[in-house]
Amino acid sequence: MSNIDRLENWFLQHKETSLFGRYISYDHIAPILDRHASKMKIEVIGESENNAPIHLITLGTGPKKLLYWSQMHGNESTTTKAVFDVLNFLNDAKEPSVKELLESCTLYIIPILSPDGAKAYTRLNYNQVDLNRDAQAKTQKESVVLNKIISQIQPDVAFNLHGQRTIFSAGETNHTATVSFLSPAGDPERTITASRKIGMEIIAHMNSILQQYIPNQVGRYDDGFNINCIGDTLESLGIPTILFEAGHYEEDYDREHTRKYIFYALVSSLEYLASTSVTGAYYQDYFSIPENGKCFYDIIIRDVLLNDKNVDIAIQFSEKLEENTVKFVPKIVKIDDLRKFYGHREIEGKKRVIRHENVTVEIVPEVEMLKFHLDSELFSIELTKR
Repeated sequence: MSNIDRLENWFLQHKETSLFGRYISYDHIAPILDRHASKMKIEVIGESENNAPIHLITLGTGPKKLLYWSQMHGNESTTTKAVFDVLNFLNDAKEPSVKELLESCTLYIIPILSPDGAKAYTRLNYNQVDLNRDAQAKTQKESVVLNKIISQIQPDVAFNLHGQRTIFSAGETNHTATVSFLSPAGDPERTITASRKIGMEIIAHMNSILQQYIPNQVGRYDDGFNINCIGDTLESLGIPTILFEAGHYEEDYDREHTRKYIFYALVSSLEYLASTSVTGAYYQDYFSIPENGKCFYDIIIRDVLLNDKNVDIAIQFSEKLEENTVKFVPKIVKIDDLRKFYGHREIEGKKRVIRHENVTVEIVPEVEMLKFHLDSELFSIELTKR
């Protein structure tokens, strides 16, 4: 069986079907934790600012210590889904490779670091603090919990699992950044240290796997230094750290396709670490990954007229939680010549006239239709997949 088929089969067999879509909170994962409790160590290691439990899952007996945390930003849930897919895989006693992985590595996983942010579907925690800017001050309970675990475990590699907006491209191209990585800097000079090289080598390996599935759709984040970010702090301490960013895949606003590729990256990195003495010697391929651009809007309407000038209309969705479902609310964010940008969906305006710049956009959820007026006619865009 090819490596492509192998990972695909593992995902299909072990996908956690109780988790779907963008809204994932503690209430969603609690039954899954209960189900796994007899098979692995699961403990409450602290509480959030609003007294929600924060769990640590431990499995494996190997000498290589790997620490993972997801939903440090509560509205970045794709990696959480993938983490539980991986846990299902690692619980499969019939899978021959699992035994080797768990004998080589010990995994420590915090599935949702910000349960309050996850419940409210927001980047911030209960006190409106960005936990990924609190690594030094540690003003929040969640930051203290994470710092304590890092100090106790002293991980060989840390995996910081996030999600990114639909605006990102893999380079300045029309290829969306479905998955992005970063080996963060540990100092203002962005020195390529021994610990960074280890992270870079692991990322380069994951990229080589992902290119077989999503060619040209893997990006690399800018490594500007900010000591208040957890990854930069860990690198400053010499702990190899890998930032994951789960991004957009064509017509995949639920991030179910992206979830699959995060699963592939997590499993392939685990296999690599289990079977290889990673020294950082092969870090150079990391720099072949294009740095992320910001070349996308959700929708671009091409070639309309405003004041006798040809322009394009860019529409971006904002995410709003309503009745435990994430709604995508359209907003016109730019009217300009957008030839250097791309839309995840593009529509020809055919030189319809905009009477003024305050174009009103209305979403009609019953029929999943975006409506607005250009010239004298009502212009409608179906949001459903064609």
